[in-house]
Amino acid sequence: MTDGAFYRAMMRWHFYAGIIVLPILALMAVTGALYLYKPEMEAFLYPVEIAAKPGVPMLPPARLIAAVEQASGEQATQITHPASPSQSWRVTTKGADGVATVHFVDPHDGRLLGVMQGGGLMKTIKDLHSLALTGAVGNRLVEVVAGWAILLCITGLYLRWPRRGQPAIAIRGGVKGRLFWRDLHGTLGFLSAGVILFLAITGMPWTDVWGGGLRAVVAANDWGRPKMAVIPWTAPAKDALPWTLREGGATPGAAGDIGVDAVADIAAKRGLADGYQIILPASPGAAYLVVTLVTRADDSRAITIDAASGAVVQDMDWRMFGPGAKAVEWGIATHQGQQYGEVNRLLMLAGCVCLLALCLTAPVLWWKRRKQGRLTAPPRAIGRAERVVVATMLLLGALFPLTGLSMIVALAGEWLFGKIRPA
Repeated sequence: MTDGAFYRAMMRWHFYAGIIVLPILALMAVTGALYLYKPEMEAFLYPVEIAAKPGVPMLPPARLIAAVEQASGEQATQITHPASPSQSWRVTTKGADGVATVHFVDPHDGRLLGVMQGGGLMKTIKDLHSLALTGAVGNRLVEVVAGWAILLCITGLYLRWPRRGQPAIAIRGGVKGRLFWRDLHGTLGFLSAGVILFLAITGMPWTDVWGGGLRAVVAANDWGRPKMAVIPWTAPAKDALPWTLREGGATPGAAGDIGVDAVADIAAKRGLADGYQIILPASPGAAYLVVTLVTRADDSRAITIDAASGAVVQDMDWRMFGPGAKAVEWGIATHQGQQYGEVNRLLMLAGCVCLLALCLTAPVLWWKRRKQGRLTAPPRAIGRAERVVVATMLLLGALFPLTGLSMIVALAGEWLFGKIRPA
């Protein structure tokens, strides 16, 4: 098995991986870059920022909820106490149609400053990024794409790795030549492969099949959370929980309600002065849930409070997470550019920009390499090299079942095409 044959086999897989996922990767790159700046975009679009009023007391949460419910005619489901005193509070209500509305409220006088329907623009961008707009099919497609993106990074690094005097980082030739575009694509890929690979792997926990299986394993082995009654939370409580806590639930209590103000006092006594959400009980006997607004993974904390007695049923924080859960939560926070501040966000942004550039340069490079006016795939490396690479790719696919299944489909399609028209 020669290095040249192995190279051709890897090139062919790299080519087909790109053909399969390039448009969706481009969409993810754009939406991912935009979502990194969610706080700034929401502050621009909605009345998030307010004039700070030092010394002016804030109204209790119950007064803010009452003002919103009276004005909207809808029942509140949660209230958000921001981390900054220069930001408005948010009260979320749910209408008869089930659509959530966020109401921005001045905590000093209870004035309603504006609304955000259905999660607003950033929810749309997030749904585009995760393909949630297409439902379960889109979520599974994300898993397939993420797996192929991992394959693209591995094969791309191999193809660009320095050998026989060929540099990994170089831009040569003129813009009209194929060498320029090959170097541009290869250099960008070599420099950004680590970040793109990280984004693909840390994006997997959000998927239903692979991510759902991982959550189940983490929960079953107590790697992610302390013991708790397995009574599923309903949205929006479930969505507010840290990723590794979403398989659990809250212990039901007796009828009664101490009120949201008492819950806020309990949270303050436990060290949560600001930067948290209070999820209101959805039914009699249900508990209050207080969840921190997570920036860093180790900010994760969820407090369950019995609505009738005010007893703290459970207080979970980062220190109680198992090593598996800590790894996943850290990966998610870093993926979203939050764990290490602005440097983290800029690095993830660079990954998104490079990914988009790779998606744009790949078709140009393919066009430049056409022969006799025809666009064709790289030549096959028939023999042992091809079999070794196929086996390696399928082993990788076994780690991500939906991607592996799509690989088998791709191989079957290539075999069928070869029967019709020899490569």
